[in-house]
Amino acid sequence: MKKSGHKYRLAMLDDNTLREVFSLRIGWWGAISVITISFMLILVALSLLIVYTPLRNILPGYNESLRQQIITESARVDSLQTSLTVQRQYLDVIKQVVAGDIQTDSVQSLDSLQLVEREQILAQNSEVTENFKTQYEQKERDRLLLFDNTASRTVQQLFRPVRGVITQSARPDLHSYATTIHTAKNENVLATMRGTIVLVERMADNTFTVILQNNRFVTVYHHVAKVVKSQGSEVERGESIALMDGDHDLALEVWDAGKFVNPEEVIVW
Repeated sequence: MKKSGHKYRLAMLDDNTLREVFSLRIGWWGAISVITISFMLILVALSLLIVYTPLRNILPGYNESLRQQIITESARVDSLQTSLTVQRQYLDVIKQVVAGDIQTDSVQSLDSLQLVEREQILAQNSEVTENFKTQYEQKERDRLLLFDNTASRTVQQLFRPVRGVITQSARPDLHSYATTIHTAKNENVLATMRGTIVLVERMADNTFTVILQNNRFVTVYHHVAKVVKSQGSEVERGESIALMDGDHDLALEVWDAGKFVNPEEVIVW
C-alpha cells in the first residue's frame, strides 16, 4: 500500500547514443487503469468485428437458425415451383381445349352400355320374369297398333318420342308448329315410327335437328343434344336415335304429306 503511491518511469533509450526516445511516468493505479481500458477496447473491437464481418459464421451454433431458415425457404420454393408447374399444365390443357387441338375420347355411349347390360340380364331371367316380359311387351304392342290404313284414315298412331311433360302445345295459327316437351338429362329420344333418318344437322345453339321419314309421314326433332344414329340410318319404331341434355326442351313436329299434324293427337303418351 505504501508503494502504491510511488511513481515509476518507463523509458526507451537509443542503444547507440543512449538518448531517451520515449518515457512514461506512471504509478500502480495508473497501470491498472491503462490495462483495464485497453482490455475493454480490445473486447469491443473484437465484438464489432464478429458481429459485422463474416467471422461470426465460424462461431459454434451461430448458423443453426440460419440453416433452418434456408431449409424452410428451400421447401417453400419447391412447393411454389410445383404449384406453378401444375398451373402451367392446366392452362396448356385449357388452351388446347379452346383451340380444338384435343381429340375427343372414343367412349361407348350410355345408351349402348345399357342395352348390352339389359341383354345380359335378360339372358339369365327366370321363367316368371320371361312371362312378365312377354305380357308387358304384348300390352305395349296392343297400345301401339296402327290404325286401319284405308282411305278413311289418313293419320297413323305414333310412338311416344320421349318421356317428359308437355310445356307448350303447337299453335298453327301463330305459325308455331312444334310441341315442346321438357325432359330429364340423358333421356332417350325414340323413333315415332319405322323409317329413315333423312337429316342430321347441327344448329347454332350447339344442338341437333333430326328428321325421320316414313313414306309421307315426317317427324322433326329439334334441340336434341347427342345423336346416336347417323344420317341415312334405318330405325325401328321405338328405337333410340338421340339423347337430351336436360338444358333444352325437345321441340317435336309431325307432318303428313306436307300438312301439319298435331303431335298430341297422334301420339300415345
